[in-house]
Amino acid sequence: MDDDFDEFAFLPAQAAENGIDGALPRGERLNLTLEDGRTLSALRWAPASTPDAAPQVTFLHGAGLNAHTWDTTILALGLPALAIDLPGHGDSSWRDDAAYVAPVLAPDVATALRAWTDGPQLLVGQSLGGLVAAAVAASTPELVRELVVIDITPGIDPAGNAQQIAQFFAGPTNWASRDELVQRALSFGLGGSPAAAERGVFLNSRMRPDGRVEWKHHFAHLAAMMAAHPEATPATAVLDETGWDDLAAVTAPITLVRGEHGFVTDAEAADFAARLPAARQAVLTGGHNLQEDAPVALGRLLAQHGE
Repeated sequence: MDDDFDEFAFLPAQAAENGIDGALPRGERLNLTLEDGRTLSALRWAPASTPDAAPQVTFLHGAGLNAHTWDTTILALGLPALAIDLPGHGDSSWRDDAAYVAPVLAPDVATALRAWTDGPQLLVGQSLGGLVAAAVAASTPELVRELVVIDITPGIDPAGNAQQIAQFFAGPTNWASRDELVQRALSFGLGGSPAAAERGVFLNSRMRPDGRVEWKHHFAHLAAMMAAHPEATPATAVLDETGWDDLAAVTAPITLVRGEHGFVTDAEAADFAARLPAARQAVLTGGHNLQEDAPVALGRLLAQHGE
């Protein structure tokens, strides 16, 4: 595959694999230049029957992923949607300060919502995206009508299961081929089937001018640096102590959706419930990346909140 390949070419196979019938939605790539010159990128989706419909649901991915992680979930959702590449990920610019924490990223997401949507959103965030979504909902409540946080809480143990992702990215920063990346993902139990892992790797990597392949996201470089210099403490930590304050300030309805085998433990879910007694919770069969492990179930759950 080359980097001129159609980024939406996988959709028919994804729909077929997941038993999703009907016309495929229309997807388009959006780019926005921010005031400081950085680029923010996203995917906008609309049902084939209403191709000009404005997004009703906006998705924010986790660390090391990109907007395409939501593709199959959006196919199952059946509603107009927006999936944003967070700064440092996908086709969005990397941050020079490597500050990938919710309070820093939330203003960019709010700018994107004002530019690309025309009404309050069902805002869905997974992992890092969940913390960013909470910060957006707290700081700009007029943009969010409901918040769904997927498999993350501000109290999650950073030394727990989440270490698997850091170890996965703390390898070489460039590779001879995408096949090497696919094999690495599968060796860590990530990516699902070989076909799904190949699709995910292709959409999350790029060819450098020298012919080597690298991840699109900044986290591989940062994880490698931290592995080489564990004494360093850059501003890249996903978790931030302001997360509970953000959730407490959210006025929109909140739902926590966690994977049965995800990163949020029963104790952490109980802590979430104690701190936010009005919030709802749901558990789906799958791991941390529910949008890939259980995309149809997740899409159908979100559809109940989306309209």
